[in-house]
Amino acid sequence: MWVEWVPLVLAALMMACGNIGSPAPDEPRCEAEPAAPGGAPVPEDLATRPLPNWYNDAKLGIMIHWGPFTIPAWAERTLDPEVIFTDETSPDYFLTPQGVESFLRRNPYSEWYWNSMSIEGSAASEHHREVWGAEFPYQRFGPIFTDGLDTWKPTEWAELFRDAGARYVVLVTKHHDGYVLWPSDVVNPNREGWSSRRDVVGELSDAVRGECLQMGLYYSGGIDWTFLEPPFSTFLDALRLTPTQPEYARYVDDHWRELIERYRPAILWNDITAPALSDSEALFREYYAAVPDGVVNDRWGGQPGEIHRDFATAEFSGRPGIDSGKWEAVRGMGRGFGFNQNEWAEDYGTPEKFIHMLVDIVSKNGNLLLNVGPRADGSIPDEQRAILWGLGRWLGTNGEAIYGTRPWRTFGGSTVEGVPLRFTWKAERGSLYAIVLGNVAAGGFLTFADVLETPFRVGLLGGDSSLAFSRTAEGLRVSLPDGLTDAPAYALEIVLGEG
Repeated sequence: MWVEWVPLVLAALMMACGNIGSPAPDEPRCEAEPAAPGGAPVPEDLATRPLPNWYNDAKLGIMIHWGPFTIPAWAERTLDPEVIFTDETSPDYFLTPQGVESFLRRNPYSEWYWNSMSIEGSAASEHHREVWGAEFPYQRFGPIFTDGLDTWKPTEWAELFRDAGARYVVLVTKHHDGYVLWPSDVVNPNREGWSSRRDVVGELSDAVRGECLQMGLYYSGGIDWTFLEPPFSTFLDALRLTPTQPEYARYVDDHWRELIERYRPAILWNDITAPALSDSEALFREYYAAVPDGVVNDRWGGQPGEIHRDFATAEFSGRPGIDSGKWEAVRGMGRGFGFNQNEWAEDYGTPEKFIHMLVDIVSKNGNLLLNVGPRADGSIPDEQRAILWGLGRWLGTNGEAIYGTRPWRTFGGSTVEGVPLRFTWKAERGSLYAIVLGNVAAGGFLTFADVLETPFRVGLLGGDSSLAFSRTAEGLRVSLPDGLTDAPAYALEIVLGEG
């Protein structure tokens, strides 16, 4: 999985050089199949192409990291990406040689195992020597993973993601180790048979769409260790991660076109960058012609604004306020993306943490792409399932305040009583949703200083459809019902219009 320090490093160098339960009330009809080609032509200026509504409405997606790295399934857990990727905490971490080298040597991402085990003296190299032996190459994990695919059940994954309240899925089709999860006709010139015999991409796409979810595909365009082998351990190494051979650019381009033609993904989710010789805009035009309601992310290289994107990405971090452009927060539930047997139970957050995270992200014009890291046999750890079930239960009651919403004039703050809250908005209903992030006293009240209008009605999602309210000098004061049960968050619908 990509980390956001490489673009920063490159920029610095250039500067130096010059759901469980009932569905949500607004559950859309199933439109998981990509739109058919035809219709409106692809605009000359891709920046004028509107963002497809399905992506803006979806709010929650699931990413999946699965491959040979799940056989060793190990990474050091000293570093916490949630801390070091947050600008407010360490804005210069990845702009210093020490920061880059520390991350590479102590990488908490198990999907980087090939690189981590190749760095002499690293904890991963010591672990590999003790468990697998010094002469055991990473390449031998590929056949072991492939041979274990027979027991995988894609429909079970799809059902779990549906029950979690997700509206789209993004599968890692090829990570940095170059192993591909579909039987490709594009031959890897450096590693024969380095692919899955079983069509994981196709089978999961069918299962996901069968549950009325959109299916997107991730591809590591900027790193492929079958073309440029590890180790990468220094600051300068970080600047040469992407293979520069012309044949690699053709290889990546052919892969993307094969994925589009075979599977018609709803999202092209590239990682790190595109090879220097690639023509990303030409690829996007062909993609939009084939999948008119498709979207692409922002990790195709260049400086911001140089290469088209439909949404920006933030890894293990968020936004301080409402972003004028659509963005997506991508992160694991623990300290990485691939399954890591070395993680502790406390490295996973609670369901409440991720519910609050989703609400915060949506209030600021974002989607949450939450990663699932299955074991090699396809089973999903209980800690991850608990988080997904918690999200699903909450969205089953409160999804109306999330799906299909847009940011309001402010993302939130706190009630007058000091309880954190976030706002979302549905203009067509005239409904403002005040989502209170914490337990509140039954029979008490909440006061919203930012709500200046007098509403037509105030209700509690999943509870009383009509709550008493009054206008005070401090703001809109809403009385809470007696018998209010504990919940990770409460969503109030404040109807400001007559819709």
